[in-house]
Amino acid sequence: MSFKKLALAAILSVAATPVLAAECSVDIDSTDAMQFNTKEISISKTCKEFTINLTHSGKLPAAAMGHNVVITKTADMNAVGSEGIAAGAANNYVKEGDERIVAHTKLIGGGESTSVTFPVEKLAANEAYTFFCSFPGHSAIMKGDVKLVD
Repeated sequence: MSFKKLALAAILSVAATPVLAAECSVDIDSTDAMQFNTKEISISKTCKEFTINLTHSGKLPAAAMGHNVVITKTADMNAVGSEGIAAGAANNYVKEGDERIVAHTKLIGGGESTSVTFPVEKLAANEAYTFFCSFPGHSAIMKGDVKLVD
């Protein structure tokens, strides 16, 4: 093979290689059976921002079976959840101005969707984080790990 053909083959093989971009969003579904469709959210350290898209595929209204996603340090989850319940449904079961909350969506009912985008720099590499639903009684079941990955 001539040098020109080798060079052309090398250029074409690089051009055909897919570029692997970090996935900087996740889609999460919730149901009337108090379930998220995932138990872990992996967030790439290369993302500047991360978006959570939450859907509620159930039929019950938010007042009866509402869901949201709240991210906190794992150590803060129970306190944030308790204070969120005290804040009430009008506040999406999230205490206003709570600095322990990395991000949260609004509370939604069946057939609805919402999203939240937050800066990844709010997450520390050496810290454990949890996502959960702060609707009263849901966080015991509706929760998972948030991992910051390379």
